[in-house]
Amino acid sequence: MGRAAREITDTELSLLTELWQRESATVQELTEALYGNTAPALLATVRKLLDRLEAEGCVTRDRTKWPHHYRALLQREDLAGKRLQEAADELYDGDLAPLLTHLVKSQKLSPGDRENLRKMLDELDKKGKRKS
Repeated sequence: MGRAAREITDTELSLLTELWQRESATVQELTEALYGNTAPALLATVRKLLDRLEAEGCVTRDRTKWPHHYRALLQREDLAGKRLQEAADELYDGDLAPLLTHLVKSQKLSPGDRENLRKMLDELDKKGKRKS
């Protein structure tokens, strides 16, 4: 749902990764997960990063609970899609096909992954034929 208007930093990505693995989390829980302790300076840093991500629409805060609970609005797939499109824009004048072809050829896909990819492409072909 949410979207990243600017580049997500590595530390923000670490926070989002933690939130993608949970339903929600507090500042203290996230700080402990990322840094292994909850020193006041680290709590303040995580709170500031969460405030920034909330302002960007990447996370939401449940203010009805204390301490407040945060959850991710920006989905991992949406961020991956944005980054892949940026790479395609930079490397292939916006054309995703060469980038995707390279990824498929260079990665070791399991038989199940290849089968899922075939099914997805077949479904896209069927949808395209119905619209024609």
